[in-house]
Amino acid sequence: MNMRIEKNLQYRKFCAYGFLKNLKFFEAFLILFLRDKGLSFTAIGSLYALQEITTNVLEIPSGITADVFGRKKALSGSFLLYMISFLLMYLSESYYLFLVAFFFFGAGEAFRSGTHKGMISEYLLQRGIKDQMAEYYSRTRSWSQLGLAVSSLAAGVIVFYAGTYDSVFLFTLVPYLLNLLLIISYPDDVDKSGDDECSGQTDSCGPLARFRMLIDEFLFVMKKGRNIRLIHNTALHTAYLKAMKDYIQPMMVTMVLLLPLFSGRSVEERSSLLIGLIYFFIFLLTSLASSLSSRLKKFSPGRVIVLTLWGGLAAGLISGLFYMGGFSAAAVLFFILIYIIENLRKPVMTGYLAEGVDNKVLTSVLSVQSQWKTVLTALTALLCGFLADIWGIGAALALLSAALLLLTLFVDSLPFFRK
Repeated sequence: MNMRIEKNLQYRKFCAYGFLKNLKFFEAFLILFLRDKGLSFTAIGSLYALQEITTNVLEIPSGITADVFGRKKALSGSFLLYMISFLLMYLSESYYLFLVAFFFFGAGEAFRSGTHKGMISEYLLQRGIKDQMAEYYSRTRSWSQLGLAVSSLAAGVIVFYAGTYDSVFLFTLVPYLLNLLLIISYPDDVDKSGDDECSGQTDSCGPLARFRMLIDEFLFVMKKGRNIRLIHNTALHTAYLKAMKDYIQPMMVTMVLLLPLFSGRSVEERSSLLIGLIYFFIFLLTSLASSLSSRLKKFSPGRVIVLTLWGGLAAGLISGLFYMGGFSAAAVLFFILIYIIENLRKPVMTGYLAEGVDNKVLTSVLSVQSQWKTVLTALTALLCGFLADIWGIGAALALLSAALLLLTLFVDSLPFFRK
């Protein structure tokens, strides 16, 4: 049944938050910017790994901060950390300063993750409309997707007229400052949950207690080979794309330089508009893929997850081989396919987990899956950077895709991982 949502001021604030959060103008040019600063692919991989590990390590402290000091302060703090990161990126000329910038960005991710969803949930709960949660999330997510599309186009225009990649970090400060002010204007009754067990900061909610709980969950879940296979198959593709997604940028530059466009301009100016346009279409396609994924529900979720995982890794392998062969346009097309597959499989994963895991251990499985995803993302980012420096981006993408595909086939084939 399609419920009618009251589009009041707070609803519009929730939507505006999602839109402004995704106006990360630098994202379409991040690897190009770092390469322009003289960083090797190995150094870039280590920065990505540091960011991912920082976010994961700080998730527990950030949750406690939100419990004790309130969600508004935790979320406001995350945007301050983001803005410090952007300023450091703009000013950085050395690898070590970039390490600090990526640490601050990772910390911002940790303090933001899940906090805003909790505020929406509390808002709906207190007004007796918790049954509208799915509708609220889908509407606010659509504004987030719009933010991604607008961001990529705007970023292309900014770089084209500015002539350098640096300026995108200064422009990103504006929507993030607006979002900080927006969060401060949220009503106080969404700040804390009356159901929070940790509101009183009891011993059972301290960092040590939560860490012990994490270890217990890990050991409990890993006793069954079937759980290991399930965690691996649901986490790998997301981690793979997260670690590799920005490598499409050098591919796009190679493709642009072969075209007779703006031949009198710099590389940054020549590539900026087309890169922004390609990203715009990528986000339109991923949004369409998310909406079409519901049609896959008639098939076995487990089967869909495995086949899409194989398909995504195979697309990465083919993309790398095409790039090695000098077919940059074909390489970009197959790389885009990885994005589409990720957005096709992500909604299906909910059904897969619900089908494959007992409700009693579902929370534990999700927790361990998050940890495994972090490990895979960090390792893939480091290895991809290292291999790209030795043999080039195409070879790095092809080798890692092939290795992860073989690992997945190995996990799927052993009887232990089916019990």
